[in-house]
Amino acid sequence: MGRTGPTVRFSGLLATCTAAVLAAGALVATAPAASAADVDVARNGGFEAGLDGWSCTAASGAAVSTPVRSGTAALKATPAGHDNARCSQSVTVKPNSRYTLSAWVQGSHVYLGATGTGTTDVSTWTQSPGAWKQLTTSFTTGPDTTSVSVYTHGWYGTPAHYVDDLTLVGPGGDPVVVPAVPNGLRTTALTSSSVALAWNAVSGATGYHVYRGGTKVATVTGPAATVTGLAASTAYSFQVTAANAAGESAKSAAVTATTTEGGGGGDGKLPARALVGYLHSSFANGSGYTRMADVPDSWDVINLAFGEPTTVTSGDIRFSLCPVTECPNVESEAEFKAAIKAKQAAGKKVLISIGGQNGQVRLASTAARDAFVTSVSRIIDTYGLDGLDIDFEGHSLSLETGDTDFRSPTSPVIVNLISAVKTLKAKYGSDFILTMAPETFFVQLGYQFYGSGPWGGQDPRAGAYLPVIHALRDDLTLLHVQDYNSGPIMGLDNQYHSMGGAGFHIAMTDMLLAGFPVAGNTSRVFPGLRPDQVAIGLPASTHAGNGHTSPAEVNKALNCLIKKTDCGSYQTHGTWTDLRGLMTWSINWDRFNNWEFSRNFNSYFGR
Repeated sequence: MGRTGPTVRFSGLLATCTAAVLAAGALVATAPAASAADVDVARNGGFEAGLDGWSCTAASGAAVSTPVRSGTAALKATPAGHDNARCSQSVTVKPNSRYTLSAWVQGSHVYLGATGTGTTDVSTWTQSPGAWKQLTTSFTTGPDTTSVSVYTHGWYGTPAHYVDDLTLVGPGGDPVVVPAVPNGLRTTALTSSSVALAWNAVSGATGYHVYRGGTKVATVTGPAATVTGLAASTAYSFQVTAANAAGESAKSAAVTATTTEGGGGGDGKLPARALVGYLHSSFANGSGYTRMADVPDSWDVINLAFGEPTTVTSGDIRFSLCPVTECPNVESEAEFKAAIKAKQAAGKKVLISIGGQNGQVRLASTAARDAFVTSVSRIIDTYGLDGLDIDFEGHSLSLETGDTDFRSPTSPVIVNLISAVKTLKAKYGSDFILTMAPETFFVQLGYQFYGSGPWGGQDPRAGAYLPVIHALRDDLTLLHVQDYNSGPIMGLDNQYHSMGGAGFHIAMTDMLLAGFPVAGNTSRVFPGLRPDQVAIGLPASTHAGNGHTSPAEVNKALNCLIKKTDCGSYQTHGTWTDLRGLMTWSINWDRFNNWEFSRNFNSYFGR
């Protein structure tokens, strides 16, 4: 979100990932010969059985009869748009073992690789079209690795490519066995209508089933879940099982949790369904200036856009009303403050939003951290605000090389931001409202990429909000990721989803609520947030940002997430009854668009 319009931040990651893959491919050594005990553990590597055993993005992959290198079939995969035609297979392997991955390919920019090795993931590629060429690489599995993902893909904008005779040669993997019973089941949060649960991860499990009173109510990929749709002040019994391809474990020991008393949508600060909007208070941005007093009552949270730093690294945040030369109808400071008080008297929350597209904030030093706390406090106190919205974009957040675990970040800009926000929360107490508005690049993209990656060449901003969200989850009132100005993002179904329709919002929101392994690492699972902590972020009109979604598609997304209807082909990992609501950029653009966004919200929720 910003003054000068939308931006899409994917080209940098693609370029740096390309460089990383090129470097990795150049370093691949000739693989050692397989021993007599080694076998090919890949399944259907000749594609004679079609795509059996393989998962391909979108509709990019198909088995064809010509051209083939041997047998009767080969894989044909066609990149399209932002889909690089990736096809992958999960293969059972043995720990601490050497494997050689090989495939014959035809086409330019064809990649072959393996992830989840437990050591160093590998990749190699060819850039010259023509006759069949063999790609080969090798790796050693880690001490706890029992499965790896092998894959092929092309590159963006290139023609179709072909793959045949893919093998993964090494010690045969042990048969998949039913995982052990989970232990450590516990409650982590309670509301009047939901219970958040967590448990210890189980080796070999690919998913978990949550039971309430003996009835299955949720299936998740990581060791955490939130069960919603519960009655207030009521005791419930929960159990969990672990599952994989071999079956489902027995149920865990039960844990009993009692929901809190009803009222206030779970936290007493916001209504059960909240509408959040950004108000262009310091600029107009082509949409016209909207005075605080003229903001309709539909808006429950009003974020003042924006507080910006004096310099990128100063941490000194300033806020002032739009100059009269840009906004002829701007109110006076006294009128603005009086209007804020009137909104608060009507039960609305008014926050200062820090950052935006132009407001790059890098708290790289403790001095910048302390200046941030002091200056943000001054703004909050001057205008009598209810809290803070963090809208860091661009290069504000990034992960330094070697900072690989979102649970214990080491990058100064991350650590200092977390510390600053915790200080503000402690200063203002439990009524302090904290919201965040990251882009998908900084959150959901973390399912595939995190920081600079295993080769040190990825965009260090990928997934960089995850450690901030995780560290502040107990203080966080609302997370409303910007489901716009985004490239295609892979969801939990391992398919790419593109903005503009219900499916994108369903998949992106489901990831936040179900949780996901970061960069595919199942030992580092980002736990899902409570539904009452999550709102969907959308542009208010076609002028406000790329990815505008029609009211009909917005309603489909709400139906799926809240009621589990209108979901299309995507299967959500829960029924998120307590989903808090919607956020939009912006109130000004909604007014410009005859209030279409807020009117639809009011109509859907009967307000």
